[in-house]
Amino acid sequence: MSPARHPRIGGRDSTNVDTKAPERKYTPATEDNAEKPSFLDKQRAARPWLDHLVEAGQRYQGSKGDYFAAGTTYFSIFALFPLLMIGFAVAGFVFVNNPDLLDRAKEKIAESVDGSMGDQLTDLMNQAIDSRTTIGVIGLVVALYAGLGWMANLRMALTVQWGDEPESDGVVKTKLADLAALLGLFAAMVVTFALSALSSSGLTAKILEWLQLDELPGVFIAIRAVSIVLSIFASWLLFTWVIAKLPRIALPLRNAAKAGLLTAVVFEIFKFVASFYLQSVITGPAGATFGPILGIMVFAFITTRIILFATAWAATDPRNRKYEPASIPEPVVIDPRVQVREGLGPRGVAAAIGTGVVAAVGISAALTRRRS
Repeated sequence: MSPARHPRIGGRDSTNVDTKAPERKYTPATEDNAEKPSFLDKQRAARPWLDHLVEAGQRYQGSKGDYFAAGTTYFSIFALFPLLMIGFAVAGFVFVNNPDLLDRAKEKIAESVDGSMGDQLTDLMNQAIDSRTTIGVIGLVVALYAGLGWMANLRMALTVQWGDEPESDGVVKTKLADLAALLGLFAAMVVTFALSALSSSGLTAKILEWLQLDELPGVFIAIRAVSIVLSIFASWLLFTWVIAKLPRIALPLRNAAKAGLLTAVVFEIFKFVASFYLQSVITGPAGATFGPILGIMVFAFITTRIILFATAWAATDPRNRKYEPASIPEPVVIDPRVQVREGLGPRGVAAAIGTGVVAAVGISAALTRRRS
């Protein structure tokens, strides 16, 4: 972001950040502006957290959060296909090096799908194995293109929650920054998935069984509670990094911690509700065919909306005001006006008479001196 286009108010060094948030004061309408304060105005004035929440919602709607969430969802679905190609290529290399595993996979296909459909799936698997190198290369190229498009759209959606759309730093520099952000997000997701795997109830139960502690009363309730806490902690780390580092705004991680925790809690609740939704969607024949892709679209759209709202919540935090870009003033329009009048107006006649009088006096004075 160009400093000349978007000056910051205050420093941007994370070591000099004042972590103490100033008190938020909301002033409702009074008799001075001839408006009676509404119930919401009174509640916002009495509760700073509600005022912050309402202001974040207004920022989200004003920044077209739903519009950007829909665009990010499109790029998310588009990026799935090259990832599937890479998955087929990896599976092809694995099957080539493990013939026994390939035979078991074909047996599973034959048991699950009868008739010509099973034969078609087997032929498709053989073709994927034979062309694994080509599929892998094409998948990597398309995945890189789709991933950069997805990252650019996501970063722009997060950035506009802070204010005006930033000026581009150039195609090459922007793409390199998006690539670095994509790799950083991949690393953060690997760490999150590792923590989520450690927090799974099955793994924790096996560890307790190995320690011979699985017979303790109430142990499974404790396992479930610990798994939920660890899952929220893993999501908290991921979303804090996303809110702080993906927007094209330099924001310290600790300033995005509250927004990341809010996102993690809401995301865990959403995952719990979505599990029942997916079970109800894929029960019928149409759901079995279209349910997974619809479920992925809904999951991506709702998750993106949660992250964008949390970013708007962080942007409206009083202690983050100094990182918000200064608003760009409206351009000045120079509109010269030329007025043409036919003949002499009153002012022109007066000026001509004055000029004639001055000239006559001057000539008379000159003639008088010459005679003298």
